[in-house]
Amino acid sequence: MTEKIEKQALRKKMISLLNNISAEEKAAIELKLEDNLFRSSEWRSAKRIGVTLSQGFEWNTLGIIKKAWEEGKMVCAPKCVPEHKAMIFYDFTSTEQLEKGFYNLIEPKPAKTKRVDKTEIDLVLVPGLIFDKKGYRVGFGGGYYDRFLKDFPNRTAGLIYSKQVTSALPIEPFDIPVQKIITEKPE
Repeated sequence: MTEKIEKQALRKKMISLLNNISAEEKAAIELKLEDNLFRSSEWRSAKRIGVTLSQGFEWNTLGIIKKAWEEGKMVCAPKCVPEHKAMIFYDFTSTEQLEKGFYNLIEPKPAKTKRVDKTEIDLVLVPGLIFDKKGYRVGFGGGYYDRFLKDFPNRTAGLIYSKQVTSALPIEPFDIPVQKIITEKPE
């Protein structure tokens, strides 16, 4: 129970941090995050990118999606399946194939998109409010990504502001780390 209380406090702290970043500063950080992502070997070698469609105080992923399309990469996004606490990824080629789904997230419309097996995704950009240096994360508490990542054999990366990275986090048995953390700072 202590881990849950500590994670709730970390969520509040990070949401406060993100809400206090000016729009100009946020845009500058996002450009640096994108630049470091685009220069990574994981990005360059990926043919299909899995990405969450951002909203609110999260880092904007629209530039990443557009760049992937410009480079001829496939882009897929998750649709939540709350009754199983699972995610299913679907390829999409335009924002017209998206809609508001569960938890008010922007998700693919299954009838207008193609389902993708997770083994076909070369790089998944995993969202989180805070990551530790080992790649463990605290998200919004639903555990969707942990369930998805537990048997995901391909590349995963957390794309995050350096002030959202800490030395260690409380780890629960179901937590799964990402393989790489990309911040706005050069490697």
